[in-house]
Amino acid sequence: MAATADETDETTDASEPDPEPRRRPGRIALTVSVFGELLITAGVLLGLFVVYSLWWTNVIADRKADRQAGKVREHWAQGQDSGPGALDTKDGIGFLHVPAMDNGEVLVEKGTGTDVLNDGVAGYYTDPVKATLPMTGKKGNFAVAAHRDGHGAKFHNIDQLEEGDPIVFETRDDWYVYKVYSILPETSKYNVKVLSSVPEESGKEKPGRYITLTTCTPVYTSRYRYVVWGELVRVQKVDSERTPPKELLD
Repeated sequence: MAATADETDETTDASEPDPEPRRRPGRIALTVSVFGELLITAGVLLGLFVVYSLWWTNVIADRKADRQAGKVREHWAQGQDSGPGALDTKDGIGFLHVPAMDNGEVLVEKGTGTDVLNDGVAGYYTDPVKATLPMTGKKGNFAVAAHRDGHGAKFHNIDQLEEGDPIVFETRDDWYVYKVYSILPETSKYNVKVLSSVPEESGKEKPGRYITLTTCTPVYTSRYRYVVWGELVRVQKVDSERTPPKELLD
């Protein structure tokens, strides 16, 4: 009697060797695999942190700075001081314009702590040295700081400044026009002498009306400080159209 198809298949299957069992990965291979996945996850998290630190904080800070700047200009338009005192107000005392840094107008507020600078503004020093504000008409050093990276990064391009470049500070009533005369690319963050009323490290020996811009360096670190000094060359009254000085029109 001929074998049926089912019987043939069963006979054939029975004659084939059993497949080898799948090998399980060894302990070392499993450890390497897990470690690799952890590295990938850490890399993704680090990338997200960098994006947050260098981009998103700029977005948030710029929005807040714009709102504060709007308040200051609204007060000016209404002929009001920006607070209980025109010189010491939380809203801001004026705007820095530095064409070489290509960063638009920068609101200047009181203080240089992170609670101030993280809002995307510049701040004038009150400690350890008290800045001399230009509106007082007194000789001294108008020392200002801002972040170089993240939180608005208002002084990111400070290294683009050269001797002879203008730095203009705008208040409600006046434009204060300074000219850069000295630059210190790197100094200790503890070097407060650069903020002195007579900044001797800049080459000056006599009292004058100076401005000092400071920020962190190298880029993406806070190890040292980058310093730029300027000297007042003239004061221009604000007209009804708030026409900028020629240094901002070139």
